[in-house]
Order: sequence, then C-alpha cells, then structure tokens
Amino acid sequence: MLVVRDTEIKGRGVFAQRDFEPGEIIDIANVIVIPKQQVKLITHTVLCNYYFGWHGESGAIALGYASLFNHSYQPNALYVKKFDQQVIEIIAYQYIRKGQEITINYNGQVDDLTPIWFDVME
Repeated sequence: MLVVRDTEIKGRGVFAQRDFEPGEIIDIANVIVIPKQQVKLITHTVLCNYYFGWHGESGAIALGYASLFNHSYQPNALYVKKFDQQVIEIIAYQYIRKGQEITINYNGQVDDLTPIWFDVME
C-alpha cells in the first residue's frame, strides 16, 4: 500500500500505492519508547529528526513507515498517538490518490502553523 522513494526537494518520502479515502487508516506503526532521561541523548544523533514526542517528556521511534512521512503545513494525512497500545496511526485527512506523496504536520494538528526546527519546503 505504501512505498518509500525520493522526492524532488525533500529527500525520501512515503507515497501511496493505492487510493485512500478520508478517515482511512494508512499505517499503524509500533513504537520504541525512549525514556525521558534518554531523549536528550537522541537529540545528538541522526535519529533526532525521526522521533516523535511521546507521553510526558519521553520520545518514541516509530517503526515501519511512520518516521519517514514528510512534513507539510497542508498535510493530506494526520497521526494519532495511542499511548496505551504503543502505536502511532497514520490516517488519511484528505483523499489521497495512488502515486501521491503522503504528508503529515509534524506539529501534531493538521492546521498548526507553528514553525518547526527546519526550513519547510512545500
């Protein structure tokens, strides 16, 4: 259903291999929880750009595709953290056609325009 490939300007990205309807689950990613005492350590590694804030001050590395979705301030998908199940669900926010890149807003809300830690390329 999904494939990782190079984008024109963002490096790698996740692309749909079929159409997705709004509200449809695109992916469910298990996570490895990073204890809050270790989050500072991860910020000094290449994984800094791939982890999610988790419950409290901890972090999480999402397995599978979830850590590879690119950011957009006009995303076509959203993510939902399910702390009790230790998973992140990626859900279509808009209709996504086969071949289209799937993007999420790294701020957690589809309409949150708060600046993030890098220059955004749309």
